[in-house]
Amino acid sequence: MIDLVLSQLGDLFRIGLIVALVVTMRRTAAVTGRVVPLVLGVVFVAVMLPATMPNPSSSSVDAIVAGLVSNSIILAVVLACAEVIARVRR
Repeated sequence: MIDLVLSQLGDLFRIGLIVALVVTMRRTAAVTGRVVPLVLGVVFVAVMLPATMPNPSSSSVDAIVAGLVSNSIILAVVLACAEVIARVRR
């Protein structure tokens, strides 16, 4: 399971989707809020990637759980970077 999480942490497509999620959230936060779009986006990416690109070496449930963990870690890093960028711009 740790190997699966580590491999997902380096997945550029997953990182790109999470970055796009944060950019979209920041633009639409006044209308949709912040927490719900982020949670739904993390779950969507965690389910979508194993469903569309299955890995025969792991089960779908393991891939989804590992995806939730890795997406949360990536999201925390991206949110921190976005906050630093926003503070530097002010």
